[in-house]
Amino acid sequence: MKGYILKRFLYLIPTLIGASILIFFLYSLVPGNFVDSDPNLTAERKAELYALYGFDQPIYIRYFIWIGNLFQGDLGYSLQFQRPVTEVLGNYIWSSFIVALASLFLTWLIAVIIGVVSATKQYSLFDSVVTVLVFAAMATPSFFLGLILIKFFAVDLGWLPAGGMITTGSDLSGWDYFIDVAEHMILPVLVLTMLGIGGLTRYFRTNMLEVIKQDFVRTARAKGLKEKVVIYKHALRNAMLPAITLFAFELPALFSGAIITEQIFNWPGIGAIYMQAFTVRDYPLLMGFTMFIALLTVISNLIADILYGVADPRVRLK
Repeated sequence: MKGYILKRFLYLIPTLIGASILIFFLYSLVPGNFVDSDPNLTAERKAELYALYGFDQPIYIRYFIWIGNLFQGDLGYSLQFQRPVTEVLGNYIWSSFIVALASLFLTWLIAVIIGVVSATKQYSLFDSVVTVLVFAAMATPSFFLGLILIKFFAVDLGWLPAGGMITTGSDLSGWDYFIDVAEHMILPVLVLTMLGIGGLTRYFRTNMLEVIKQDFVRTARAKGLKEKVVIYKHALRNAMLPAITLFAFELPALFSGAIITEQIFNWPGIGAIYMQAFTVRDYPLLMGFTMFIALLTVISNLIADILYGVADPRVRLK
């Protein structure tokens, strides 16, 4: 097992190098940049900024400078915010993280429960209703669902705030600040949960249907075990194994932000900043954040392989 982990870890190095080359050259070859996006700059001032930010250097030299800074933990300098990319990400990424983490927990909890019950009651009224609701949730655009929830809960009923992360003009701290943020989180988390629960529910239902038809489940029933023990102790455990890989890949999603949802609810997350960077062509911020997500992706892939080998004794990693 140790040899396998070391081998997979060494594979990360060429993978990340390849990702860095792809990310840098794709963004660098796109016409225009942050300096060109400002029509008020004179040609002389543009030439000065080109030299200041290194845009006048050959592309391969710029790549080696960028990758050298990455090895030192420097993701670059945001031209839009005039701050290091790591500082910009630190200010916004955790706002996206708390919303994504809460929605991830609720999505998986609800999807597992509904998926298992639907599988055990296949073709029943409950299963039919869940199927209709699942496909309805999958087909509903996030912006439409968000606006409906704002109209109902914030405008009509006045129960929840319509947007933002904290109440405008408030100076709260401690527990009061936590409660205020939690109230503003409810609607964004609800939208993300409703959008993500559909496909995941079908995934667990399908896995559960496959498992309960296998020989070991029939053997457990033949031994006289209670149906709840057969389903929730034996079948559910095996049905959850393929989900380990899926769950591990949720790690990058926790930090990538929900662009449309954050825009609707005016949530100060990294998704909105990412789109804003595209608008003004802040490529250092875009490259740094994309490289950060690539790093999380390969790490989550490694974690998924390790967890799958630990959870399933039938898998022998060499």
